[in-house]
Amino acid sequence: MSKKIMIKIPELIQKRGISLRELSRLSDIRHAALSELSNSKRTNINFSHIERIADALGISDIREIIDLVYEE
Repeated sequence: MSKKIMIKIPELIQKRGISLRELSRLSDIRHAALSELSNSKRTNINFSHIERIADALGISDIREIIDLVYEE
């Protein structure tokens, strides 16, 4: 069984009632990069992006943003 890190962008933007474009504007991260993170298309995660998402959304607990899931 392998592990995969998931970035919970869809849940974050839905919970706050904003769009991916709005998160892009607030965090100063390209929309395409956020979309790739949101859809698990990126194999490398830039932790400065995680920090900027946390700052933009007022998140202090990284567990709100990142989840570790097990895949078969």
